[in-house]
Amino acid sequence: MHDFSGIIAYGSVFLTLVLINGITCLGLNLQWGQTGLFNVGVAGFVGIGAYTSALLTSAPADGRLGGYGWPIAAGCLAAMLSSGAASALVGAATLRLRSDYLAITTFGVAVTVELVLRNAEHLTGGSFGVSFIPRPFAALAERPALFGTVNLFLVAGIVVVVYLALERLVRSPWGRVLRAVREDERAAEALGKSAARFRLQAFAIGGALMGLAGALEAHLIGFIAPDNFDSALTFQIWTMLIIGGSGNNLGVLLGAFLVSTFWSITGLGVGALFPPEDQARAAALRIVAIGVLLAATIVMRPRGLLGERLSVSRHVAAPDKR
Repeated sequence: MHDFSGIIAYGSVFLTLVLINGITCLGLNLQWGQTGLFNVGVAGFVGIGAYTSALLTSAPADGRLGGYGWPIAAGCLAAMLSSGAASALVGAATLRLRSDYLAITTFGVAVTVELVLRNAEHLTGGSFGVSFIPRPFAALAERPALFGTVNLFLVAGIVVVVYLALERLVRSPWGRVLRAVREDERAAEALGKSAARFRLQAFAIGGALMGLAGALEAHLIGFIAPDNFDSALTFQIWTMLIIGGSGNNLGVLLGAFLVSTFWSITGLGVGALFPPEDQARAAALRIVAIGVLLAATIVMRPRGLLGERLSVSRHVAAPDKR
């Protein structure tokens, strides 16, 4: 019975983390899959959201900002606002750039955020991170299976709301304009649509979703540190998007599940095949394995497992004329 309870606890936490990654993927899918914005700074925006909520809701601590005791829901809302505002600010300065130039700029932003998180000890706690972050249903923490299950249902509910809202958005005239901008910006502007304004809106909303994912992760685990938001996170999220199917919200959620599962399996494999003193170096093989999986998917399924639906793409050349 105890073993079964442990399996439930582990499985629920794993699925909760998968869903949190799914929220990040949905935000990136709005930026890249729907609008064609090459954001390689995903980890930075996730980190901004995580630290915003953690600092606002955690207890006072010497040597860093925070200790305001905000409710978790208010912290998550603030995380969305801060990451969305940061995305809008970055977008206003960089969205005139294209493809690789935009990618280089957003990657630079992510590196800058990580350096600030790591070195601004008076603000973020530095390399020690932020601990004792409030967790939902904390009174149930002594019963791991129940605690994990209720958190899973909470995050699943949030994912359903986000998914349905995005599905409604991408099927609206606003979403059709995004795809028109993605496919032929000049044609969209010829119909009176401001490509820069629509790109900025999509970039900010996508960033806000990344901030929400960061906040949920912080409150689920109860501890965050700069290492949680390095470039490996961006690579994983992009892999989830490409394997699942860029442009398809259901596809990116599937990609989040498959890549997260693959990541866990490779972690178990490293632990089983290598002695403890070599496991830190052998962990790099997990990145190599995901790279191989990504390359195989691109060769065999260029549009991903669930690519953008044709019924959606037919609207690309027909943005709303109002």
